[in-house]
Amino acid sequence: MHTLTANEAKRNFGELLLSAQREPIKISKNSKDAVVVMSIKDYEELEAMKADYLKHCFESAKKDLAQGNVAEGEDFLSAL
Repeated sequence: MHTLTANEAKRNFGELLLSAQREPIKISKNSKDAVVVMSIKDYEELEAMKADYLKHCFESAKKDLAQGNVAEGEDFLSAL
């Protein structure tokens, strides 16, 4: 992933937008990673993957609950 400083991104905003259409661009500020700029298509795909994962977790939890595969909260926390 290509990285730009915040100042570079500011000076070359048009180029940043074009580059982000091809691949995500990392922006750093004060030598620390701050944000990632990505295309709307990549963002929508990422959000869809997150939603699918949450749906999978929910369905798995429902299945465990239906089968009686549960743990008491205090037992679970003490096992950690």
